[in-house]
Amino acid sequence: MSIPEISRRGLMQSTAVLAGAAVLPRWGFAQDAMQGGRLVVAADSEPRNLNPAIVASNGVFYIASKIIEPLAEASFDGPDGLAPRLATSWQGSDDGLSVTFKLREGVTWHDGKPFTSADVAFSAMEVWKSLQNIGRTVLANLETVDTPDELTAVFKFSEPTPLQLIRNALPVVSSVLPRHLYEGTDIAENPANNEPVGTGPFVFAEHRPGEYYRLTRNEAYWGDGEPKLDELIFRVLPDRAGAAAALEAGEIQLAAFSQVPLSDLERISANSELEVVTKGYEALTYQLIVEINHRNEVLKNLKVRQAIAHAIDKTFVVDTVFLGYAAEATGPVPKNAPEFYEPDVTQYPFDVEKAKALLDEAGYPAKDGGARFSIRLLPAPFFSETRAMGDYLKQALAVIGVEAELVSNDAPGHLNAVYKDHDFDLSIGAAVFRGDPAISTTNLVQSGIPDGTFFSNQGGYANPEIDKIIAEALVTVDTQKRIELYDEFQKRVTADLPLINVADWGFTSVVSVDVLNVGNNPRWVVSGWADTEIAA
Repeated sequence: MSIPEISRRGLMQSTAVLAGAAVLPRWGFAQDAMQGGRLVVAADSEPRNLNPAIVASNGVFYIASKIIEPLAEASFDGPDGLAPRLATSWQGSDDGLSVTFKLREGVTWHDGKPFTSADVAFSAMEVWKSLQNIGRTVLANLETVDTPDELTAVFKFSEPTPLQLIRNALPVVSSVLPRHLYEGTDIAENPANNEPVGTGPFVFAEHRPGEYYRLTRNEAYWGDGEPKLDELIFRVLPDRAGAAAALEAGEIQLAAFSQVPLSDLERISANSELEVVTKGYEALTYQLIVEINHRNEVLKNLKVRQAIAHAIDKTFVVDTVFLGYAAEATGPVPKNAPEFYEPDVTQYPFDVEKAKALLDEAGYPAKDGGARFSIRLLPAPFFSETRAMGDYLKQALAVIGVEAELVSNDAPGHLNAVYKDHDFDLSIGAAVFRGDPAISTTNLVQSGIPDGTFFSNQGGYANPEIDKIIAEALVTVDTQKRIELYDEFQKRVTADLPLINVADWGFTSVVSVDVLNVGNNPRWVVSGWADTEIAA
């Protein structure tokens, strides 16, 4: 997928004034630059849980990744596309039954306690494997973690587990927690989930609801000369137009995850003080999907699902909803993941007449003055693109005689309705492909996932053959054979349509030209920012 890179700078600087913003301290920039400086960034939401070891989502990582570190982070240059963090090396056994991690020496938690292999073992067994939305799948066969010394952790598996998968999962799954603060507690309800203690470059200082999160420099950080900044402020700005105005007024220095509307980028790129950046999202391909509740007797019919797929004009969605900052999806693996992408899958080209004919064949004929059937459509509120897709799909379905009632919820309401209460027929979701189908992709169609697990298959879809492929790939050590299994996975998913993949997209950041080292790893926005600095 090719995402345009925008870096034009004009001569005019906007003097827009941010209206209606929360009353906050007026944080200056220039006076702090020589001392390391304060970086103020926009945050469009306030996660109810800041623990990425439990909730591995980008909304949580955006803030928490600066506080809590993984064993390794994604890298443009490192071996296997990874850069060491709390682990300095990892080695898998030939039989796939163990992976040995050598850990970084001299690391301390923010409360001064030493970081050891016991923290890694506790996090892996008690949190990632048991509680995390992604770790439950990736580490399903993790049996124990041995700690022969304080700087060695040996992961042992009951079934062969491919090192390819473990490596790909490390940036997402392996956020390490302090055992001494969590052991013996109700982990899911521990107060540290919202006032996190980590080993990262920044220390959690305070959260003022509706206003900001404040993080301060970790003076005891293991990185040489890092962090560069003295302070990080995540200013809560849920309104996207407000984020653009705040940037132009100089009140914030960064807005990520396309928080500045795509329609504003041409104007913003003419501002000599700001830059539009698309780097730093390469490992975070978002997938616009139509989630389907298979408990609905109408939607259980494959011909109905095929009709809905044919009713969607993907070209229109890419050009109009995303203004070209996306690519048409062919299936559950995006084109910009060449290691796993399989192009030879069932396609559903835009064809209204075909869609109507399929509905007729399914037993839902057109009715004069009435709908063939009615459904409830819930667009995820996380992005304007998902909301716009909801508006479009309602109209597209009306063209083929299906009435869709749009149901709008806030973020908690949407998550509960779709993933806990199953109170939906169709949902517009935004999944993330994280470099490996076993990470955040197979769990969208795998059966048996516990109720309430966010961003997973909660539509009641069950296909024993697809489940078998998913399970086999999890224990296949041979890399080529594992790729072939995922090729078959893509073919079966597109043929049976447990969900409909519409578009794959990346994000943009708008940043002050004074902020340095932006977008320098494939997960930059959700990484630690230890080397991010402000030009003196």
